[in-house]
Amino acid sequence: MAAQRKTSRYVVPIAVAGIAAATIGLVPALAASGDPDLPEITAQQLIEKIAASDTQTLSGTFKISTDLGLPAFDGLLGGLAGGGSGEGSADPSAQLTKLVSGTHTLKIAADGPERQKLTLLDGEEQYSLVHNGDEVWAYDSASNQVFHEKGAEEAGRAPEKELPASPKALADEVLKAAGDTTSITVGGTANVAGRDAYRLVIAPKQQGSTVEAVTIAVDAATGTPLKFTLDSTSGGKPVVDAGFTKVDFARPAASEFDFTVPKGAEVTEGDQLEKDHEGKAPEDLEKALGDFGLGGAGQNGPEVVGEGWTAIATFDTGEAAPKTEDAPKEARGFLDALGDEVSGKFGSGTVFKTKIVNALITDDGKVYVGAVTPQALVDAANAAK
Repeated sequence: MAAQRKTSRYVVPIAVAGIAAATIGLVPALAASGDPDLPEITAQQLIEKIAASDTQTLSGTFKISTDLGLPAFDGLLGGLAGGGSGEGSADPSAQLTKLVSGTHTLKIAADGPERQKLTLLDGEEQYSLVHNGDEVWAYDSASNQVFHEKGAEEAGRAPEKELPASPKALADEVLKAAGDTTSITVGGTANVAGRDAYRLVIAPKQQGSTVEAVTIAVDAATGTPLKFTLDSTSGGKPVVDAGFTKVDFARPAASEFDFTVPKGAEVTEGDQLEKDHEGKAPEDLEKALGDFGLGGAGQNGPEVVGEGWTAIATFDTGEAAPKTEDAPKEARGFLDALGDEVSGKFGSGTVFKTKIVNALITDDGKVYVGAVTPQALVDAANAAK
């Protein structure tokens, strides 16, 4: 259990190509300074190229902009997710929640699966997170606080998975999984961080999804994802626009991953932080929203209605939904800003909206959630009657 909490709290992505595909997976639509003239390539060949990529070393500057269509809530998440450790703490679980809103610039370095470094540059202050072997160090310059965790290599090790034997086999699996609900195409080329790249465009064929398209810029030489853009059908800024503005695939100097505790800094050990948080309530967003009826499936496990991009998860909490005024004070204003009252054959309830994921909570405690329009949720609730 402790290892799971450690992993969810901080783990620096195992290969920062993982940051480029996952953290990235969440930047402005692909910026082009003249689209490069590259050989034609099919979607399957491009997926094979990504699968064959073996990028282990890199360094660069990474920019991420997130617009979920939500009120500002980095303070809310920092306070809840970190058990009250938000501002003035080096705990990664509090600091990295800043990335879920606004625009941020990071410096990234990676040397294989055992050494990565991420530095968040916001204004004059910096927050650094370093994974070196079996240790993780984090430093918040604003508060002069240090976070330290031993055994990080073991805690952050992902379970082994059986993967297709070749890039072609993996590409075949991806295309097969996409099925009739997804369009995967090559949408031309782009120049990202001074490198020539192909644009892989993934889009739903179904009506009712809130996802317009996902666009991934793939380095033409290495197959490494360089940029990721997630657009919503509601238009406006991308929901997530994340990618490198500068990148170098040479191995960073070993000294890049050294860490020395700054003079006068207070050091908090990860194990001690675990103990300090035990028995306090509510100490994370899941717990806080769970108390409001948003955090779990109650006694009945979730069921899935529909398929592909318009799939909706539904479950019964087993009790009437509480009112917003009953929510923890940390979440009350946030929930008020999100909720719209709706009604139908199912009765009445509240739809909580973002640009991508929406959730309907009926007054009798049933929950419908998915990357679909509010009307699709109402339709699903009506059909269940």
